[in-house]
Amino acid sequence: MKYNRISILALLLFCAFIGNSYGQDKKPAPSQTATFSQKVGFTDVTIVYSRPSAKGRTIMGDLVPYGKIWRTGANMATKITFSDDVKIAGKSLAAGSYSIFTIPGESEWTVIFNKNWEQGGTADYKEAEDALRVKVQSSKMPVNVETFLINIDNVKPTSAVIGLIWESTMVPIPLEVTL
Repeated sequence: MKYNRISILALLLFCAFIGNSYGQDKKPAPSQTATFSQKVGFTDVTIVYSRPSAKGRTIMGDLVPYGKIWRTGANMATKITFSDDVKIAGKSLAAGSYSIFTIPGESEWTVIFNKNWEQGGTADYKEAEDALRVKVQSSKMPVNVETFLINIDNVKPTSAVIGLIWESTMVPIPLEVTL
């Protein structure tokens, strides 16, 4: 059987492609993605975010500077979805998906729910797309949390607390639902 140059070239390119696709060294992302879901009353709350770690760095006031907008996680913007209308810190927010941004302070944080949940970091953030801004008080914890955590705690039939937790800082965001 006779092979022409084009057939041999095609075979070599195919082998090189297969070798490269299997030979790549895949490593996990430094800030792993997490998904957290919680039912509060009849409302489903789902949060998708990336979890950066402190790695010996000072976080609050340094890596996450006070007074500047933060994407509240790493990599892509944190996405939160509510299946029903809710209240955040007493203010109404329609059902849907939002990105969460924050403006950290030493004792008070601005928490922002932005309509554009498909953005990377703060470069694409537009204040005009904010659906809601609330201010909440942060508190210091007696322990250090190495990897950024978003949790929903103190779950009751019509309320819960969304917690942003990193280093020794806890930012509680009150959530209310209707039955």
